[in-house]
Amino acid sequence: MENLINKKVAPFSVQAYQAGELKTVTDAELLGHWSVVFFYPADFTFVCPTELEDLAENYEAFKKLNCEVYSVSTDSAFVHKAWADASPNIAKIRYPMLADCAGELSRAFGVMIEGAGQALRGSFVINPEGVVKAYEIHDTSIGRNVEELLRKLEAAQFVAEHGDQVCPARWKPGKATLKPGLDLVGKL
Repeated sequence: MENLINKKVAPFSVQAYQAGELKTVTDAELLGHWSVVFFYPADFTFVCPTELEDLAENYEAFKKLNCEVYSVSTDSAFVHKAWADASPNIAKIRYPMLADCAGELSRAFGVMIEGAGQALRGSFVINPEGVVKAYEIHDTSIGRNVEELLRKLEAAQFVAEHGDQVCPARWKPGKATLKPGLDLVGKL
């Protein structure tokens, strides 16, 4: 798989379901703000609704950081709507649920499971210029921690603003950062 760090998101256009509406989402909509693109295998499954509910419950925290969340599966926008109608957990979602029916977006991000027609669990933090700054990919059976995803977004934003500093392990806003230099070599 090709490394996506510091790569611009490829052009795309997909249908989406968001809060009772169908719409089109393109790569241009990722520009001008931070974005989290959150791939999951399929609607009407087991681990997926727990992750999407966790995202929904933390959506305002992402919005406060000028970040839009986009969940993505290979299901259609109509299936996303039916799932929201059927599941109280999914009904909580206010962020766009992208429909990658042809799998083009999943392939572009390197998460497509060929032959299964589903995506791996991939989380991507994208800066306002549309460039991938952080990502992780999980097997379909391993759920993600939205608090850690939020922390990665905060760290990416900090580094973007303070280019001479880096964030150590378990860094959170307000905690000490590091300024790379020879004076730190062997002292940490």
